[in-house]
Amino acid sequence: MLSVNPTMLPRLDELEDDLIARRQHALAQGWKGEVEGIELTLTFLRSKRTQVHRSQQLPPVNLGIPSVPHSRLTPE
Repeated sequence: MLSVNPTMLPRLDELEDDLIARRQHALAQGWKGEVEGIELTLTFLRSKRTQVHRSQQLPPVNLGIPSVPHSRLTPE
């Protein structure tokens, strides 16, 4: 599963703009299969953007990693 870094959100915006322009061109040319493929890609892109926004709102998760007692750190 692809995880998008939040710093890449502007790039997703650029990709979306390009896909919308390509979809308009495909519609004008009557390329129905191309239009369907672009719309599917737009759906996935928008889903990834939603996932990034949702993940930014979640608090950090405490994994409960145990710490090593101090007595184990000192050599005998």
